[in-house]
Amino acid sequence: MIDDDVPTVPLVSILYREHAKYLNEKIKGEDLSFGLFPLLITIYKNEGIIQEDLAQAFHLNESTITRNLRKLEEKGFIERIPQKRKKLIKVTEKGKKTAQKVMDYHVQWDNKIKEIIGLEEYDHFRSILMNISNSLI
Repeated sequence: MIDDDVPTVPLVSILYREHAKYLNEKIKGEDLSFGLFPLLITIYKNEGIIQEDLAQAFHLNESTITRNLRKLEEKGFIERIPQKRKKLIKVTEKGKKTAQKVMDYHVQWDNKIKEIIGLEEYDHFRSILMNISNSLI
C-alpha cells in the first residue's frame, strides 16, 4: 500500500511506469521501445510533419528528435522524404500497423483506468491532468 502523504509526482510516476510495462508487454514483438511510441503515433497522426515541429511538440531539442527518428527509420517504421531544405516524415506500412496497435492498446489502458475509477471520475481525472499539463508547458 502507498502512504496517504506521498507527494503527487511519485504517484504520477507509478502510473507512467505501469503504463510503460503494459505497453511494452503488449507490443513485445514489434521491435519498438516505449520511448518511441509517442513519436510514431504523432507522425502517424500528422503525416508529412517536419522534424522541427516534432521537437516543438515534444519539448525536446532537435538532436534528440533526430536520434529517435533515425531509430524509427532503421527499424522500418518511418521514412524521411527530402523536400527543399526540409525532410517530410512519413509512416511506412509497417509503422501504420504498429501505430494503430499502440493506439488500440492506449484505449485498452484507458478502459482499465475507467474500470478502476468509473467513467465520471475518469473524465474528471483526465480534465485535471490536461489542465495541469497545459499550465506547466
